[in-house]
Amino acid sequence: MPQSSRDAIQAAIVSRYRDALSLPAATSPARDESTPAVREQGSAVVEFTFLALLLMVPLVYFIITMGQIQGGSFAVVGAADQAAKVYVAQVDAESAHRAAEQAALVALADYGHPAGNAHISMSCDPSDCQSAGTAVTVTVSLRVLLPFTPFADGFMLNASEVEASSTQLVGRFR
Repeated sequence: MPQSSRDAIQAAIVSRYRDALSLPAATSPARDESTPAVREQGSAVVEFTFLALLLMVPLVYFIITMGQIQGGSFAVVGAADQAAKVYVAQVDAESAHRAAEQAALVALADYGHPAGNAHISMSCDPSDCQSAGTAVTVTVSLRVLLPFTPFADGFMLNASEVEASSTQLVGRFR
């Protein structure tokens, strides 16, 4: 095969590869600055950054809020369980009530929730809470606030309210 036809075939192959890979030709004329390829150079980075911020910030906020609600759920379950256990271990009803509230508030504080957002209620079946065999039920409800709200304390936005109950039996031997 003569050298000139081999060079022509090689040039055709190189040209097809360059077209397939969208590479500029080896000897390209000077580009006009008004062509779309030159004017839009670098705009994909700007669009990606803008869209990433626009979509990722609400997504991250949603994930943080769901984490706060899940943490509140864990807090009320632990607080109700501890309060019921402490209640049945006390000798008289008044000290049992105070000790159960204190135990619930400590459990909520361990999870980072303030006492002002919680409500604790206790009930007994039968009504004598200190007699053996009585079922003591402690219910803890908690308002979970939206994270990162820059408002004053009087204007609190709630993400959710979670509630849990725990029941313990007063033992025969204390």
